[in-house]
Amino acid sequence: MSRKRVYRSKKKLGQVPGSVVYTGERSKEKLFIDTFDYGKEFCNEKELQTVQESFEYKDTDSVTWINLNGLNHVDQIEALGEHYDIHPLVLEDIVNIAQRPKIDEYDDSIFVSLKMLYYDDAQQIVSEQVSLILGKNYVLTFQESEGDVFDTVRDRLRHAKGRVRTMKADYLLYVLMDAIVDHYFSVIEVLGDKIEDFETAIFAGDVDDDISQKIQNLKREILRVRRAIFPLREVINRIEKNESSLIQKRTITYFRDIYDHLIQVSENIDIYREMIWSLMDMYMTTISNKMNEVMKVLTIMASIFIPLTFIAGIYGMNFDNIPELHYKYSYYILWCVMIILFIGMLIYFKRKKWL
Repeated sequence: MSRKRVYRSKKKLGQVPGSVVYTGERSKEKLFIDTFDYGKEFCNEKELQTVQESFEYKDTDSVTWINLNGLNHVDQIEALGEHYDIHPLVLEDIVNIAQRPKIDEYDDSIFVSLKMLYYDDAQQIVSEQVSLILGKNYVLTFQESEGDVFDTVRDRLRHAKGRVRTMKADYLLYVLMDAIVDHYFSVIEVLGDKIEDFETAIFAGDVDDDISQKIQNLKREILRVRRAIFPLREVINRIEKNESSLIQKRTITYFRDIYDHLIQVSENIDIYREMIWSLMDMYMTTISNKMNEVMKVLTIMASIFIPLTFIAGIYGMNFDNIPELHYKYSYYILWCVMIILFIGMLIYFKRKKWL
């Protein structure tokens, strides 16, 4: 019986534009908020219990990163949005986990939505939406659940590695997006290894009965990654052309580096997409060759036994007047003829390299 499909769009049918409706399935996730408030000489890391505790960071001179996990807590997100003057349409996009990667520009903020990709312990690809809002001196990030690819960013903030603590909030936005894009390379490497393993197995003939289903699943993974990556190029392109005072000119250069990485990942995705189609063709060709081998063996066997069956049929007829039946050596002569035919046909097929 086929699995019943759940359509997230049904949750938003008939809703007023700007309605904050969570469209995901993780309705029991706990709310987790952590902050990094930092400057060149300090970095304060703190875990918050409510969003109200983050309100004090809006107008500080330091740079603040507020990370909220748990999109199912719509009331807390709305409270945060009200204090930070986040547009209702942005709040709607934040909790809509099927949102396409995009960028929206406002007078005092920039909203960016993209997909965070990684493999879990079961080697299944996980695609999680991450929303980022850049303000004058803060960056807000929203995730569906705990667990992300930002551990390197946290480490750089704690130990003042690199230039992140000497730069403004726009550089923090770049660092977070760069961490997500860099992790795309890890996903691409795993996809490449899977394709190589399938290719080796098919060439060696060491394939399982469900190999076609595995190839189809891998093709879906590649398409899923492609849908997450390709729209992001437009997002970075718009950031490069952005004239907002929130993004400094010297930071634009770093975003161009992200764009270069996306081009490289996109090219690999296109290559793997072609390879996965070739894998299916290769598998079908292998199956066809095996079937041809079986048919060749059966054809050779039939070709050998057809004349022998013909001779046996002739002398198996119930007629009285068959001269050979009354000769005492007829039986042995018939066996000799059949054996000679058998050996002769084997030699013929061997010379033709059919055996």
